[in-house]
Amino acid sequence: MKSKRHELIRAIIARQPVETQEELADALRAEQVQVTQATVSRDIKEMGLIKVPSIGGHYRYAEPQKRTALYTQGRLARLFRDNVLGMDFSENLLVLKTLPGSANIVAAGLDSSDWREIIGTIAGDDNVLVIIKPKKAVPAVMARLGKFFGAVPKTLEEQ
Repeated sequence: MKSKRHELIRAIIARQPVETQEELADALRAEQVQVTQATVSRDIKEMGLIKVPSIGGHYRYAEPQKRTALYTQGRLARLFRDNVLGMDFSENLLVLKTLPGSANIVAAGLDSSDWREIIGTIAGDDNVLVIIKPKKAVPAVMARLGKFFGAVPKTLEEQ
């Protein structure tokens, strides 16, 4: 039911300006979907809807523009081969050791890759912290990243 409601919300905000949660709830009710303001509020949050400028200085709900991947798999692989020296993990945290000054570009590549298991990265100068969810996905992510090296790289402890 929720996924159908989300699709309907997408259709509504695509065809008409919706400025408030109440307007969205009314539009859903006009489509025979009974919702509360609290449900609409949760849907907006879950869908990541944003408010964008509209005609007349008003704001309306819209879906955020999808980021296109800036890095193809080949480019990401080259980025890793050229800049990543090794990796290690603890629990759901993966650390990538990079050449000095390379951590930001490696983190940006991972961020744009849109891997569902990676919920975010933090880059320093020569280290990238990769946060993975769920914890049990860490070995699979490490193996996937290891393919970029041409072989599964040694962990930092093994080097």
